[in-house]
Amino acid sequence: MTTFAPTLYARSFPRSNARLRDFILIFGGAILVALFAQIKILLPFSPVPITGQTFATLLIGATLGSKRGALSMMLYIALGTFGLPVFAGGASGMAYLTGATMGYLVGFVVSAYIIGKMAERGFERNLRTSLLPFLVGTFVIYLFGAGWLATLVGMEKALALGVSPFLVGDLIKLMLAALALPTAWKILR
Repeated sequence: MTTFAPTLYARSFPRSNARLRDFILIFGGAILVALFAQIKILLPFSPVPITGQTFATLLIGATLGSKRGALSMMLYIALGTFGLPVFAGGASGMAYLTGATMGYLVGFVVSAYIIGKMAERGFERNLRTSLLPFLVGTFVIYLFGAGWLATLVGMEKALALGVSPFLVGDLIKLMLAALALPTAWKILR
């Protein structure tokens, strides 16, 4: 039987059976992504903007764990779908679930889950291993995002429009996340 290390969430809030506390943290994660989504830089050649959503997704997956992290991302998508202005630049509605960015939104859910699973195994606790969950999570976001975009514009264009322009920025985001989590663990110790 494998025992898992507690996530940052479980370490900070040891009584994890409190449903209200879980809901507040899941809701808070969704709001954090919504706030980071307002950091939006349009690229004139791409239907996908640069946002802070990926950075927030990485942090939420690592701090809340697999289930809560994924639920937080699903709640974020639901809030936007039902008309709250939480998507990039204050957008909302069903168009985001059928447009060019739909795959990235789905990728946020899967990425948060996988990063959360890796965090539950302690990967995000030290600088030596913390880069791995965030690298995997970023790859998952690209896989779903570019995969969906490819159904709309073809694979070559999807890579040119939905991956290449974001590589440097996302590398910076995942490195910042990889530095932030071990630092948070040191503070909690």
